[in-house]
Amino acid sequence: MSSKIFVAGATGLLGGRIVSALLDRGASVRALVRPGVDGEKKTAISDLQARGLEVVEGDITDPVARLADAVGDATTVISAVQGGPDVIVDGQANLVRAAEKAGAGRFIPSDFAVDMTKLEDGDNFMIDWRRRAAAAYRDADIAVASVLNGAFYEVMLGFMGIVDWERGTLSHWGDPDQPLDLTSVSDTAAYTAAAALDPSAIGTLRFAGEVASFRQFHEAVQRGSGRRLELRNLGTADELRAEIERQAELTQNPFDYVALQYQWCMVSGKAKFDTLDNARYPQVTPVSVADFVRTSN
Repeated sequence: MSSKIFVAGATGLLGGRIVSALLDRGASVRALVRPGVDGEKKTAISDLQARGLEVVEGDITDPVARLADAVGDATTVISAVQGGPDVIVDGQANLVRAAEKAGAGRFIPSDFAVDMTKLEDGDNFMIDWRRRAAAAYRDADIAVASVLNGAFYEVMLGFMGIVDWERGTLSHWGDPDQPLDLTSVSDTAAYTAAAALDPSAIGTLRFAGEVASFRQFHEAVQRGSGRRLELRNLGTADELRAEIERQAELTQNPFDYVALQYQWCMVSGKAKFDTLDNARYPQVTPVSVADFVRTSN
């Protein structure tokens, strides 16, 4: 019988996929769900419950003793939460303390990004929160397995503002031949589930569905969509950094330029994975960019 896995953030896109991937592998899974979840999220959780998911109500900001009761007999705790520093830093530190109190052996934080171990404070404020969280629970008596996936295909094709289907353009900063680490949400979930069910998975694990430059990404998007897109270079990596600094002076809301910060971390090469751990879990066959675009259109 497999060990029980506890998942926080199961109502999110990635968290739900992680739960699904764990259930596919026959794992026993318990999810922390906030009271009052409704609409599509409630339907999604109900569907997972029908497949065997156990649900407990609560929040990662609950008192440690109450949260530890929710963790219960889980041996591995996965965080797929999203939010501000109150969630990513304080909430995750609280979750680790609860996991430790409950006797869980491992914690998988909500990192899921480019190589944050190579970045510095100020490179990306959202990754700064994750680095602060790691520092906050560094001394906890629990093993940590950080799963990194580079950039989500979904983010590259949407939030980043890289592809403009109406204008027929794909725009980027930096060297078009700089390799980038890219992975779909579903494949990130599959790798996370595999790591959660692997007792020896500790430390930083790096996975990529595909390593492709912007030039190769452009070609893959064209192949997958069957559409011609003009590849536009917006400037060098240094010019991108200057643009981020310019925008930071004009707004009090860092979310206005966080997409550019993520792009800088990638196109500068600073957050590029040096090695990949894909071979550790050969049962996961990641989808290519072209195939992902083809099935998404």
